[in-house]
Amino acid sequence: MKRGRTGLKSTPQTLPTQDGRAMNQKRGASRLPQTAAADWGNLPPHIVLQIFQHLSLVDRARASSVCRCWNDVFHTPDLWRRFEFELNQPATSYLRSTHPDLIQQIIKKHAQHLQYVSFKVDSCTESAEAACDILSQLVNCTIKTLGLISTARPSFMDVSQAHFVSALTVVFVNSKSLSSIKIDDTPVDDPSLKVLVANNSDTLKLLKMSSCPHVSPAGILCVADQCHGLRELALNYHLLSDELLLALSSEKHVHLEHLRIDVVSENPGQTHFHTIKRSSWEALVQHSPKVNIVMYFFLYEEEFQPFFCDETPVTHLYFGRAVSKEMLGRIGLNCPRLVELVVCANGLEPLDEELIRIGERCKSLTAIGLGECEVTCSGFVEFVKMCGGRLTQLSIMEEVLIPDSSYNMEQIHSEVSKHLGRMWFPDMMPTW
Repeated sequence: MKRGRTGLKSTPQTLPTQDGRAMNQKRGASRLPQTAAADWGNLPPHIVLQIFQHLSLVDRARASSVCRCWNDVFHTPDLWRRFEFELNQPATSYLRSTHPDLIQQIIKKHAQHLQYVSFKVDSCTESAEAACDILSQLVNCTIKTLGLISTARPSFMDVSQAHFVSALTVVFVNSKSLSSIKIDDTPVDDPSLKVLVANNSDTLKLLKMSSCPHVSPAGILCVADQCHGLRELALNYHLLSDELLLALSSEKHVHLEHLRIDVVSENPGQTHFHTIKRSSWEALVQHSPKVNIVMYFFLYEEEFQPFFCDETPVTHLYFGRAVSKEMLGRIGLNCPRLVELVVCANGLEPLDEELIRIGERCKSLTAIGLGECEVTCSGFVEFVKMCGGRLTQLSIMEEVLIPDSSYNMEQIHSEVSKHLGRMWFPDMMPTW
């Protein structure tokens, strides 16, 4: 026997060539889609749940038929805690609508799981009536958040008041844990608010009900008197009263965080606006020193007389129509807590004096926007000097600024930028 010889046949070892490596990569790439496809069915349920939460109802239903695991997730209670019903008439709306059969399936199988519910309807009365029909069936729910949203004109106002109140009362009575309600532009009334208070006074924290003509000051006062945990309130000015502010300032009441007031006039000269006492405002701010008081004005110039004649602790002011120089002057004198001011339009007289007064006296002002107004470049620079870097938002249309002997339009942006401590340019109207 020769040394080193064995019975095994040896095979030479060779290093893989470049072509061989390329071939292996192709083989591996061809196997990747099969592996990825197999993994979709093995995703953890909590991952599938997060994906389902971002899908529309129709897409959820389709996805639930992929496999048993996904179908189990589709019927998980956590998936139905939060849901938005979209109710639109195909002939008048381009928005998607929740299919009636799916709605009935939700009510039948998942009504007891619903907690955060909203209804988005178009301008058709039929859509609002459909929303009321669904509300009437939510008898086994413990809803915490309810929102009624009209994407066009307030279609809920065209529904029979008895039908709407009856449906809303079903939710108020059966939930008993409502914490947030948004029912703007609806025919809700005082008796239904009393039902709300009787069943949800311990949990209600947010109530938005602007443009609800059937609610009286006594009705909203009942809510403030009983719901001591109320932190956010939105209403029309005609519901605001000295008694309401004092109720929100009582020792039993928690600190109010946000009060929104819509001041709206549909018929110029025919709407009477009352005055709130300074002592009532002071009581509210003393009780809730950090409260944001937001006021939206949609009035004609001759209707502003009752406002800001005395000190008012408003923090955010928005004027949707033209406002006079006199009114802006009063704001500078009597709104020391002002944080944000937006003026849609004014007359043709420069607002230098009024703007400088606001900058001088409103020490908390951080945001301002001016639309169809006029301010000289010198007056605007003086205003910015007073406010300095605390102006985090400064939105001024280029047409507002009037060049003068001190600054032209090419110089204004560098001078303002210097005092703001950042680059600034006036806004420009698109020309497309």
